[in-house]
Amino acid sequence: MAEESKHDAGRRGSITGVAEGLSSEDDAAVLAKLGYKQELRRNFSAIEVFGIAFSIMGLLPSIASTLAYSLPAGPTGLVWGWFVASGFIFIVGLAMADLGSAMPTSGGLYWWTHYFASPAARNPLSFLVGYSNTLGLVGGLCSIDYGFALMFLSVIVIARDGEWSPSDGIVYVVFMCTVLLHAVLASTLSKVMGKLQTVFVVANFVLILITIIALPVGRAGERNDGKFIFGTTGNLTTWPTGWAWFLSWLSPIWVIGAFDSCVHMSEEASNATKAVPMGILFSIGSCWLFGFIICIVIAACINPDIEAVVGTVYGQPMAQIYYDAVGKKGALALMSLLFIVQFLMGLSILVAASRQSWAFSRDGALPLSSFFRKISIRMGYIPFRAVWGCAFLALILGLLCLIAPAAAAALFSLAVAGNNVAWGVPIFCRLVWGEKKFKPGPFYTGALSKPIGWTAITFLVFGIMLAMFPVGGPNPTPDTMNYTVVVNCTVWGGSLLYYFIDARKWFTGPKVTLNENDLSEEQQQAIREEGLVVEGLPAAAESVEGVEDVDVDKKV
Repeated sequence: MAEESKHDAGRRGSITGVAEGLSSEDDAAVLAKLGYKQELRRNFSAIEVFGIAFSIMGLLPSIASTLAYSLPAGPTGLVWGWFVASGFIFIVGLAMADLGSAMPTSGGLYWWTHYFASPAARNPLSFLVGYSNTLGLVGGLCSIDYGFALMFLSVIVIARDGEWSPSDGIVYVVFMCTVLLHAVLASTLSKVMGKLQTVFVVANFVLILITIIALPVGRAGERNDGKFIFGTTGNLTTWPTGWAWFLSWLSPIWVIGAFDSCVHMSEEASNATKAVPMGILFSIGSCWLFGFIICIVIAACINPDIEAVVGTVYGQPMAQIYYDAVGKKGALALMSLLFIVQFLMGLSILVAASRQSWAFSRDGALPLSSFFRKISIRMGYIPFRAVWGCAFLALILGLLCLIAPAAAAALFSLAVAGNNVAWGVPIFCRLVWGEKKFKPGPFYTGALSKPIGWTAITFLVFGIMLAMFPVGGPNPTPDTMNYTVVVNCTVWGGSLLYYFIDARKWFTGPKVTLNENDLSEEQQQAIREEGLVVEGLPAAAESVEGVEDVDVDKKV
């Protein structure tokens, strides 16, 4: 009884200072163990956490936005490229679900990196991951809203029978208005944002259902056979055919690239240790299955002259596919539904991006952190300033679309490269340095955890490499160059340069305190060996006889 009372007292102490009504005691205690008080209101249920990831992925609009990556490899690139790459993405999701269940916090990726990395590497790596993840999410917002602008304008082009085409300036104006509207909605709809995710998911499935019925019906006498769908290889690039097929993976890699939003929403999720891994795996699994079905339907109903579809006057291959199947009026209706769902995607990813930015500001890592980390109680306990900060950064990055089509395409692969680094580094750190410190949560892959982790890292490195390649061929011109390598290397190199020149003087990583009762003896010993000061545990210098000059000022 005495031991139980001690545990209860410690548990009550772990949630001291939590604002009343923001969270359940269990969720607040889990967050307190990671060193943070509850500041955001937990408005999201498990299904709504899944909903925000799935709605950001916006399966059909995202596939439509990235057909230019998959169609050049022919039907096999579209269909099998989707299936194989999605399987690898699911493996990445399993590795991240292990971590998300064990340590659910809005800044999860850079928090995990700092916790698991070696003492010498933890601060710079955490700094790099935080900036890469922030850039990746804002880049995702840019690419989604840029895709929305193209879809919206394609409806006007269809209505005018292809006799008008928008300039880059017009595309940017539509993009700018979209980003600003998303910021307004993300700021004012906080109390119902969780419930809206269910609406967004339903809208996605309605659009999928309409499309997989309308296309086969509209092309009833002209559908392609199974050999064309599953066995026909194409190559509209100057790369070797095999490499063109690998480049088709960029479509699923970009589409199924928002599952980490579940992690960023973890401090607003009820029962986060189960809701976060469920959201990650259900969102990836749903996209894997339904995306495969969509790709098969598109391959069955597409004009066999794929080059003509890719080069359509409507500026959007999906618009041409709809037009060929259901005519002008049907294409207008379906493209309108498509861009509406794409618009909802942008709203959801801005919410997720603002939570990552807020969490990083909470630990003092972003410029003007003291300004952006403020929570607006009046607006419903949301990071109002971080929402608008992400929106304005997106408007700046969106200026790439004024340079050239290839620069605009960098908005898509920018998100891929930025997020792959942010996902891969904490998984690597856990496997190499932090396995003894890892305490599994309710979801855990057990003995398969290590091979899953290494497979995930290999795939993520390959994905970064893919995102850097010019998609058209090995001899790019300034107009066809892939500028992702320039943008991302500037961010990665710049953030590390910033760290070593200045930030190393003040950035100490997340401010976390752990209680000795939360750790096994093996984990306590591993932490002591790192020279870390943990609440309730003696410092390494005090507990290890004969050890001198240990840095006991570090905290995890």
